[in-house]
Amino acid sequence: MALTRRHVIAGAAAAGMTALVPSAAATTAQPKGKRVLRFAHLTDIHVQPEKRAEEGMVHTLEHVQNLSDKPDLIVTGGDLIMDAFRADRVRTKTQWDIFQRVIKNHVSLPVEHCIGNHDVWHWPGEGREPERGKKWACDALGLAKPYRAFDRAGWRFIVLDSTFPRGEDYVARLDDEQYEWLVAEIAEAKGKPVIVVSHIPILAACAYLDGDNEKDGDWKVPGAWMHIDARKIVKMFHKAGNVKLAISGHIHLVDRVDYLGTTYFCNGAVCGGWWNGNYQECEPGYALVNLYENGEYECEYVTTGWKSS
Repeated sequence: MALTRRHVIAGAAAAGMTALVPSAAATTAQPKGKRVLRFAHLTDIHVQPEKRAEEGMVHTLEHVQNLSDKPDLIVTGGDLIMDAFRADRVRTKTQWDIFQRVIKNHVSLPVEHCIGNHDVWHWPGEGREPERGKKWACDALGLAKPYRAFDRAGWRFIVLDSTFPRGEDYVARLDDEQYEWLVAEIAEAKGKPVIVVSHIPILAACAYLDGDNEKDGDWKVPGAWMHIDARKIVKMFHKAGNVKLAISGHIHLVDRVDYLGTTYFCNGAVCGGWWNGNYQECEPGYALVNLYENGEYECEYVTTGWKSS
């Protein structure tokens, strides 16, 4: 999310015990069949030198890896560092150095990364440094490109790149090349169930309540908060028939939307309100996702109990 789109909320994290709660709504029926994969979705870490953010990131990773039912995999959801979009080279390097150090020293599980808008270092331009745009983030995360697909435990994972230029800012969408690639990847999966990972939600209810979006008498959700090409994407998912769920972050809130056969989960934020405590009613946390061999799934939001002060 752009820091300019709303005020960063100050305040201490709410007290209380760590809890495991459904991501906005429980599944209507207990999944049947064999669970084939369990992963933790850690989105919107926003690590930085200030506000004990590095300690908070370590705390969250230890929380994940100390669960009695330990996940097989960690999937990050973008906005991994506080902000490169409007930062200089020194500040950007400092943030990525912290992120890489924590991952190296405190993670024993496999990790798959997704990049977010705050991970982008400005936009490329004539005569500018070659690392600008998404290259620095890709290099820091060991990615050949900002979107990709891979298979695990009989499921096809598709990781999208949601962030594209709109003037000096950004909009959430896919370009034509990535959209055509996405259609082909879903078709190639054939009998496999598909999970889509994006930083910015393709479809979300919480985006409507993230600010005074109704103040002029009509609901208005900016194109930087939710995919502006959502209509095309959700119709394509419906036609394909095998896209079971799509997970995202960006809004720092938790919700679930079921639409045309696909479930869309917005999975909160590791940093909560940018390491200032809660964001609205959402405590700092992450999601646990269980995938089953028959294409069923569960997604639950886990609060970590982290207190910034």
